Amino acid sequence: MMKAVIYARYSSDNQREESIEGQLRECTAFAEKNDITILRHYIDRAYSAKTDKRPEFQNMIRDSSKHLFDMVIVWKLDRFSRNRYDSARYKAALKRHGVKVVSATELISDGAEGIILESVLEGFAEYYSDKKEKKVSRGQTEN
Repeated sequence: MMKAVIYARYSSDNQREESIEGQLRECTAFAEKNDITILRHYIDRAYSAKTDKRPEFQNMIRDSSKHLFDMVIVWKLDRFSRNRYDSARYKAALKRHGVKVVSATELISDGAEGIILESVLEGFAEYYSDKKEKKVSRGQTEN
């Protein structure tokens, strides 16, 4: 049986505490449907995924070296990271420990098509984050 942890996060802008509950609910349903045992939740509240300076995220990466779990389940890949460099770096670190990152809501195959889809989703997350930051900055300048 596969053993997993759930990583959930929300950023401070326009997301509320209950968004964590929704992420956990969907990730847990995914685990149950796929006969995966959840060992722990790692939750970062009010942290942006543009940075890797998230305490529970770092704890999860460190804990992966203990080989207690095979999988990190996220609601969507943008919960893991909105920075392509960090995403690749931390997925590689997890992979060295035999851990795979899986999205509960985005169907990404294990084949070659999955590699392309994951790259596009990660690029879009970074694009969205950058675009939103520029809009906020422009709004503050105009005020």
